[in-house]
Amino acid sequence: MEKAFAWSSLPGALLKRWPRDDAGEYAAPKFLTHCLSVDMEDKILVNMLEAYGIPALIIHPGNGDFGKVLLGMSGTGSSILVPEPLYEDAKALMEAKSDDELES
Repeated sequence: MEKAFAWSSLPGALLKRWPRDDAGEYAAPKFLTHCLSVDMEDKILVNMLEAYGIPALIIHPGNGDFGKVLLGMSGTGSSILVPEPLYEDAKALMEAKSDDELES
């Protein structure tokens, strides 16, 4: 049995940006990728997605939230979730080459 997503646990600003369907229900979150938190890859990716209007949710699996509080980073990494209707756009942005890679 799949666990229901707790929309009430999202920060207010993110919840306001999260898209809704025609019935007014929130779009389902879809797993985009898992990042290590060591080099801030998760924060950089989320900021890039947000810059393109794609809200993103960071989840620290397992006891990652505890590590985030104590150490400032999650030892289990971060899972990035995006709204299902925006998944393909988010995936394309994540896989796009940077200007530096294009010049090489």
